[in-house]
Amino acid sequence: MTYPEFWRRYLVAHSDRRTRGLHYLGTTSAIVLLAMAAWERDWRLLLVAPVVGYASAWFGHLFFERNRPETFGHPVWSLISDIRMLGLFASGRLGKELRGVRLTKGNAK
Repeated sequence: MTYPEFWRRYLVAHSDRRTRGLHYLGTTSAIVLLAMAAWERDWRLLLVAPVVGYASAWFGHLFFERNRPETFGHPVWSLISDIRMLGLFASGRLGKELRGVRLTKGNAK
């Protein structure tokens, strides 16, 4: 699988806006915690950051999407995609990506 194929699959797995919202919350919280860890020089925050980040995201997959998080199959691509999705959302460009996936959803595996 190539990354563009994964990205399409990732977007399909995040079709519910509540799941995406929980991802934004988790990703932003994890980034803030990582920055705090560096600023405060507190290594414990490095341990808390991924827990906080993934807990909210996995909650969305369990209760809203009812699917398995992509993290388990492709952890690095999943992390890159979490940050990419947040950036696209923040810049107002995520809708275009989602519309493109919906047009070809039957082709996404």
